[in-house]
Amino acid sequence: MFGYDIGIDLGTANILVYVRGKGVVISEPTVVAMDIDTQRVCAIGKEAREMIGRTPGNIRAIRPLSDGVIADYQITEEILKAFIKKAIGRNRLFRPRVVICVPSGVTAVEKRAVLEAAIQSGAKDVYLISEPIAAAIGCGLDIAAPHGNMVVDIGGGTTDIAVISLGSEVVAESLRVGGAHFEEAIVRYIRRVHNLAIGDRTAEEIKINIGTALPGLGKTMEVRGRDLVTGLPATIKLSSDEIYTSLEEPLRAIVDAIKGVLEITPPELAADIVNKGMVLTGGGALLDGLVQLIQEETQVPVTMAEDPLTCVARGTGEVLERLDELTKRAALTTLSARRR
Repeated sequence: MFGYDIGIDLGTANILVYVRGKGVVISEPTVVAMDIDTQRVCAIGKEAREMIGRTPGNIRAIRPLSDGVIADYQITEEILKAFIKKAIGRNRLFRPRVVICVPSGVTAVEKRAVLEAAIQSGAKDVYLISEPIAAAIGCGLDIAAPHGNMVVDIGGGTTDIAVISLGSEVVAESLRVGGAHFEEAIVRYIRRVHNLAIGDRTAEEIKINIGTALPGLGKTMEVRGRDLVTGLPATIKLSSDEIYTSLEEPLRAIVDAIKGVLEITPPELAADIVNKGMVLTGGGALLDGLVQLIQEETQVPVTMAEDPLTCVARGTGEVLERLDELTKRAALTTLSARRR
């Protein structure tokens, strides 16, 4: 039924929900706050994210997805259930058809976990599609044409790289490095160099404000945390060049993976990519200087998608519009799973 088909970008850091006919209606952190004594969910999404690093001993803020796949099945089910109900509003009698994006490198077991979680959350039918294909569709690329399109989707937990032609992935690589790993690298650097302990939220603010993939940005930021020597609160001044140094390792892993995909791409498709370039999507693509870094390293033109954060979710919306056609052509990565 129109309005009850839902597309979900189930990311490590954020979950975006697209409702057919309405667009992206939900964009919230993939976080749950749980009382570990009673096993009761206290908050989900934005409200739970505010609790990270600030909860009493009996309440834990949990990210149920790790590196793009389900790490905690029950909590993922709770998140899906809450957001599906929020998306369809009061119309609980109608169980929606749901398209969910997954990284291109997930195993059959991981796919089954996503399918079962969505079915238990109230979906009638569930379809899975790889994130690079959804991102390419969301960018407006013609993936059905007989020429090469290259997409690099840098999410919170994974970086998915794919060369797409005739509606499917010809070459694909899923690297378990993403925005969350940028933040972990920043935390480690500040602990090692400045003897200062900071939380994940502070690391994210640093990444957004002065994070860079190239030296010489010239930005600075005051950072507060706990001095590891005295145990007291302390403030330091960080430069963007220091953050560039801290991010070198995860950025090198992403660049090397892109080069690896290019090296095994068939020559005709490689020629298409050199002519058309590759497209960056996902929240990680917003890191200052990343487009220039990849372009310099690969000698291939690089562009950033319009609104890269919602590209995958918008792609699921396009898939929903053509769901019957794509199912007949077996263009989705799995068959639907029905409630028995």
